[in-house]
Amino acid sequence: MPLIEVTMYEGRPRETKRKLIEAITSTVCETLGTTPEKVWVVIREEPKENLGIAGKPLA
Repeated sequence: MPLIEVTMYEGRPRETKRKLIEAITSTVCETLGTTPEKVWVVIREEPKENLGIAGKPLA
């Protein structure tokens, strides 16, 4: 059973996260030859102040 974890900053709409889960599930199924029922996707949301890029905080 594949378990995919995605960490991103909080605040995206529920519909956007739903589409992301569907796209990840579809890609994993095609790549690994498995079924959607066996694919888990976990989205972890962090406040922007907890994330940084290029040495700078996002917030």
